[in-house]
Amino acid sequence: MKQSIQRARRRQQGFTLIELIVATMILAILVGAAVPIAKNAVARDRERELRIRLWMIRDGIDRYKDAADRGAFQIKVGSEGYPPDLDTLVTGVDVAGKKMKFLRSIPVDPMTGSKEWGMRSMQDDKDSDSWGGQNVFDVYSKTDKTALDGTKYKDW
Repeated sequence: MKQSIQRARRRQQGFTLIELIVATMILAILVGAAVPIAKNAVARDRERELRIRLWMIRDGIDRYKDAADRGAFQIKVGSEGYPPDLDTLVTGVDVAGKKMKFLRSIPVDPMTGSKEWGMRSMQDDKDSDSWGGQNVFDVYSKTDKTALDGTKYKDW
């Protein structure tokens, strides 16, 4: 009787090798499933940030264009009322003795980590990757990466 109690206690004292292997395999499967989900979450956050920053710059360009169309300040001939560069949106223009600014700062592209954006002028082709330099009609990310939905970030 004493021996059977001692055997029962020995069996209850720890895990067998097979139990440890099974537990490790289950843990490995769970971690393996979590990694792609975490990567997609990070990519989704960066995409959301890219959309917000593109919207901010485009909104600044539109507000500059609206003010130019109202005649609030002098524009360069051939600019079509669009800003000459992104720095102009930050430094602003003089309107009746006051500085009118359209952006606080040029945002960082979350895909490249740089404040450099691809630009298109009104005269450029819509698919052009080179900026003609006449004005800033639109901006895009300079990355060649593909978004989660299969589109290129530079086409956003």
